[in-house]
Amino acid sequence: MKLSTRSRYGTRILLELARNPGEKPVQVGTISEKQDIPAKYLEQLIRTLKQADLVRSVRGPKGGHILAKPPNEITLGQIVRLFEGQTDLVECVSLPEKCAMADDCRVRLAWKEATQALYAKLDAKTIADLLQGKDL
Repeated sequence: MKLSTRSRYGTRILLELARNPGEKPVQVGTISEKQDIPAKYLEQLIRTLKQADLVRSVRGPKGGHILAKPPNEITLGQIVRLFEGQTDLVECVSLPEKCAMADDCRVRLAWKEATQALYAKLDAKTIADLLQGKDL
């Protein structure tokens, strides 16, 4: 599985917001500069994060963006599912009807177990863990 820039950048945006203590909003330009993410792309990702209730926007001259949840309540699994959509390593895991061999395929079961293991790890890691430098 190769993660898209959406997942990678989305995680970096949330981490940057988590680095900002309290309710002080962070502006797009600041996030863009610190995380080396193009501002226009960053704005698209912020919209997706807002729709998922992970980020809130604050209007005004000192406005910007803040986390909508505590960092320890946002998991990498949530972020990857949000941006990647299809979360199984192979399509036949979630859509067995797409494969004539799905009922008897031992390889499909291996992919299913691998997918479950991957998301168990990602669901166990939070933005707070990243902020504190904890390993998986």
